[in-house]
Amino acid sequence: MPVAGYAGVSDAEYRRRIRAWTMYDWANSAFATTILAAVLPIYYSRVAGETLPSEAVATQYWTISLSIALFLVAIVSPVLGTISDLRRGKKPMLAVSAGVGIVAVGCLALVGSGDWLLASVFFVVGRIGFGASLIFYDALLPHVARREDQDRVSSLGYAMGYVGGGILLAINAAMIIFLGEIPGSRWSFLSVAVWWAVFSIPVLRRVPEPPAATAGGPQVKVVRASFRRLGQTLREIRRYRQLFRFLIAFLIYADGIGTIIGVAAIYGAELGFGATELILALLLVQFVGIPFTLMFGSIPGDAGGRERRRSAFVAFVVFNLVALPVVGMVGGRVLAADLVGRSRPDFAPTSTAVGQGKYGVTDAGVTLDGAWGVMTEADLGRGAKSGYALSSGPGDELRLPFNGREVKITYARGPGFGVLAVLIDGAPVLEDGKPLTIDGYNAALRYEERLVVAAGADGEHLLTLRVTADRDPASSGSLAGIGGLEVLPPVRESNLGAILGMLLVVEAVGALFALAFGRLLFGRLAASLDTKRTLLLALCVYVVIAVWGFVLDAVMEFWFLAWMVAIVQGASQALSRSLYAGMCPAPLSGEFFGFFSIMEKFSSFFGPLLFAAAVMIFGSSRPAVLSVILFFLVGGWLLTRVNVEEGNRVAREAEQAVAGEVEG
Repeated sequence: MPVAGYAGVSDAEYRRRIRAWTMYDWANSAFATTILAAVLPIYYSRVAGETLPSEAVATQYWTISLSIALFLVAIVSPVLGTISDLRRGKKPMLAVSAGVGIVAVGCLALVGSGDWLLASVFFVVGRIGFGASLIFYDALLPHVARREDQDRVSSLGYAMGYVGGGILLAINAAMIIFLGEIPGSRWSFLSVAVWWAVFSIPVLRRVPEPPAATAGGPQVKVVRASFRRLGQTLREIRRYRQLFRFLIAFLIYADGIGTIIGVAAIYGAELGFGATELILALLLVQFVGIPFTLMFGSIPGDAGGRERRRSAFVAFVVFNLVALPVVGMVGGRVLAADLVGRSRPDFAPTSTAVGQGKYGVTDAGVTLDGAWGVMTEADLGRGAKSGYALSSGPGDELRLPFNGREVKITYARGPGFGVLAVLIDGAPVLEDGKPLTIDGYNAALRYEERLVVAAGADGEHLLTLRVTADRDPASSGSLAGIGGLEVLPPVRESNLGAILGMLLVVEAVGALFALAFGRLLFGRLAASLDTKRTLLLALCVYVVIAVWGFVLDAVMEFWFLAWMVAIVQGASQALSRSLYAGMCPAPLSGEFFGFFSIMEKFSSFFGPLLFAAAVMIFGSSRPAVLSVILFFLVGGWLLTRVNVEEGNRVAREAEQAVAGEVEG
């Protein structure tokens, strides 16, 4: 019985099927970038969760929604995968699960102000559809690509995902900029649904449905049979010892990868990097990852790559492994601070101004002019912090003399709240050429709102917040609630153009080095690299990333580090998928990729937990970043214990046994 869709087809048709399969990575990555990572979390907090007490509560509800979705996908994954094996249903179930996700994402365009519960429901349904569709999509890999091509094809899929997700994210960012946050976000949700639907068509049309893993046709009671099959697999787990050993290793090292992806932006913000630097660095990872993912897919010895090319690729990776940290760290510490974005000394207090730090409304240095009261937890709502200063009306002022440049203002919004004028050194702060104001009106009480205002230069300044009589027409009052002020650390100045130029010079030198000396210096190493060893090389790069993250200080280092993440992020996931596919019996790929899906979901749990514990113990994210090394070291060590050849042999024997069952 043929177990793969490539048997007996022409080379041209084989290539068309591979292209069609990889297009689904292009399609679904729109959900990963726009819905999971970029647009919906912000929209949920600012718009859908506008009636919630604070952004913190909105974030909490968002996290709960994500956890519910991940839990449900993890529970049903093996059952769905097994059903798809038994009823020859991988493509129909891919279509149904993707359709569910597409409809749910499209419905997000209906979510308006305060509709956080509706947003949660649509998101959970969409996330389930997205996660379930990946089970059937991944399970098609052994049926689409020949065994010797699976590393390359899996890597091509991830590269296509980078391209597709990145292009639509850029389009959506433009829509939000030009149409405004709310209409732009809604159109973004619709664009994801359309993108996902249109580019799912090739895999459904071109890739053939694999044979079922059992005889009996549609009369088979698939749910009962699926549980029976799962029970049999679990009872025979010792038979698939190498595959499940790999799953444990994958669970551990993927947790480290997921943690780095998840905390990168927050960690950069904690170090004082600006939003522009962080967003552009994330886009850098998105697009730079494309060629490196393809490159890693061609390194393993069974990937069909030529010796000279493979040697050059290995030389290029090793060069980056050494050159990026050396150039990044040396440049970040030697070059001019305003060029590389190096941190500067904290702002110190003076005889007439407070220095860097947080200040409550009743602390020394803060002046309240007018009749102010103190808002308590009862005033603000359950869970709120007390200590907000509540003005009595127009004319009341709060003043803070400070030494620095930027001040973060924490304030409350709600019914009866009006407008605050923001002045520095007696002059209005301008935003887009107009005086900056804080509109305190909101239909529901909301605390912990934040705004950062900046003076023109470092030095001593006077911040004034004045309750004005000019109210927003929608407002019903002119009160104001101020919860605290924070003089922020010095602004990091950097030249992103120069930093990117230095990165490109390093890469150009690396390319020349790889072409000139790759075969001479790394030919033997390249010849020894199979899929497992190439994956171990990627984990070594991640170890360097974690160590470097512990000591990095400059924006230049962050960008060089982001480039290094781009080298291995897609590659490590693609090689993991193809290595696992090779040890899966192809007729049971749905069932086994259901287990793979469970491990992916649980790999989002332990890393953030360890990270949070390290932050709690040490009071800083730096030791937490270093602690992630444990996942790469332990996961890598377990990976070295996996006998891939034995796992492949067992998979082939299982394929023959299933073929005998069906033919019998």
